[in-house]
Amino acid sequence: MIKIVHATCLILALFIQTTFANEPLELYWEDMVPPNYQAPDTPLGHDGSMMQLGIDAPIVENLDGKLVKIPGFVVPLEGTNKNTSEFLLVPYFGACIHVPPPPANQIVYVKFSKAVPIDKLSDAVWVTGTLSTRGWEGDLATVGYSLVGINVSPYDG
Repeated sequence: MIKIVHATCLILALFIQTTFANEPLELYWEDMVPPNYQAPDTPLGHDGSMMQLGIDAPIVENLDGKLVKIPGFVVPLEGTNKNTSEFLLVPYFGACIHVPPPPANQIVYVKFSKAVPIDKLSDAVWVTGTLSTRGWEGDLATVGYSLVGINVSPYDG
C-alpha cells in the first residue's frame, strides 16, 4: 500500500512539474527594476523635449532567457495599421509618443517572426515570449530588454 501511495505521489509531482514548466512567468514592470534603484523623476514642468531619462537604468540579469508574460501598451515600429511585427512594450499609454520614454528598464523591444494584430493602441495587452537582457536602441528610446514574441492577447487584469 505504501508503494502505491509513493508511486501515486511521484506521478502527481511529475504531472504538476510538466504542466507548469511551460507556463510563462507573469512579470510586472516593478519586477524588471533591481532593488534599491531609484528611477529619475520627470519634472511636471518638463521643457517639452522628448529626452529619455534613465537610459542607463540597470536591468534584472536573472530574467534573461525566461518565458514571460508582460502587460503593457504597444508602440508600433514595423507593420501596417492592422498588424505589427516589431514594437516597443511600455508600462503606460502614450510613452515614447506623447510623453518622454520611461527609463530603459521599463521598455521592452518585442519582435515577432510574423506580424500580429493589434486592435487599438490605447488598449493594454499581454505579450508572451522569451525575454532577453540584451537591450535595443532606436530613434524613440534606449531599451533595456528584448523579447522574442510568441503571443499577444487582450489585457484582462
